Amino acid sequence: MTIRPLHSFEQLFARLPETVTNAPGRVNLIGEHTDYNGGFVLPTATPQRTYVELAAREDHLVRASSADMQGAARVTYVVGEETKTGTWLDYVQGVTHVLRADGFATTGFDARITSTVPLGAGLSSSAALCVSLLRALRHAFALPLEDMALAKIAQRVETDFLGAPIGLMDPVASSLCDTGHALFFDTRTGAVERIALPRDLGLVVIDSGVHHAIAGTNGDGAGTASRSYHARRRECDSAARLLGVHELRDVHLDRLTDVEALPSPFAERARHVVLENARVLSAVDALKSGGLDGLEALGTLFNASHTSMRDDFDVSERDVDTLVAIAQSTSGVFGARMTGGGFGGAIVAAVHKGDAAILAQHIAASYADETGREPRILMPPPP
Repeated sequence: MTIRPLHSFEQLFARLPETVTNAPGRVNLIGEHTDYNGGFVLPTATPQRTYVELAAREDHLVRASSADMQGAARVTYVVGEETKTGTWLDYVQGVTHVLRADGFATTGFDARITSTVPLGAGLSSSAALCVSLLRALRHAFALPLEDMALAKIAQRVETDFLGAPIGLMDPVASSLCDTGHALFFDTRTGAVERIALPRDLGLVVIDSGVHHAIAGTNGDGAGTASRSYHARRRECDSAARLLGVHELRDVHLDRLTDVEALPSPFAERARHVVLENARVLSAVDALKSGGLDGLEALGTLFNASHTSMRDDFDVSERDVDTLVAIAQSTSGVFGARMTGGGFGGAIVAAVHKGDAAILAQHIAASYADETGREPRILMPPPP
């Protein structure tokens, strides 16, 4: 493995890039842990993006560098000989591995990766990387892949190569979302609908500083078998079997009595998914209606979603709960919730658009005073 100082693409590889692509991070407005249960989600893109500069090679060598990820350096591997390293390079290797498995052979390439999507904040930095790289390879090698196909390949990079059982929401959001719309995505049917965000809606997104990982963490770096993404997926699958359905998507509100009769923790996990799916549908209506009533309705749904994620799905953390509570109690905030898979990460709050910047600063400052952590305001972006 070759390691050299990071510079520009031309300095790294002694030539210019042939293509430059990017893909956004995402913030999920509502619909958490529903995607791998066949349910509904409602993400939108963040202003932060991951960029890939790339040029094809005639051999099968890949030379890649990242200015932002752990182990940042120029590293190499050979297409067709991908081997996991436990570093950011595995996402690059996973992309070429899955492409080859699907019959999309490429030669090697040089790639320089930069990103403003924060790691561990629940804004899908990994999907942004995979989708941006896939876009670059699609252009460089004329791959006949549309945006949804790219998203499905990006998902398999994480599930098949990395062994992280993520749902389809993150790569679909990174591939199809923009900052002016929410993407109403039915993860079972694949149907998508772009819903314009109301003109008066402002979104405040703040990274709590409690960084998470898919494997699960207690917020201080100690993973536990019972509090992990993998465990929640297993519990949802078990709840579905106990209810006699293929996926929890098939459990409707009129079966909540059956859900309540399940043993713990399956009752709690199923109740969250069933009610969260209903909240997504109500949030779609709130966005479409707009106005003050729509914003207030959306905020109420945010608050209920966070309570459910904290109490029924048990994926929140103390300091994240503190940040949400500060936001919810701040005048001018319609509602707030943790966003992303949990075990740390960021929160999202619904506010009046004109108040977003000052409210974000107030919430972040209050949180820093109370916890001693250093939050990062991600939305609205600084001027």
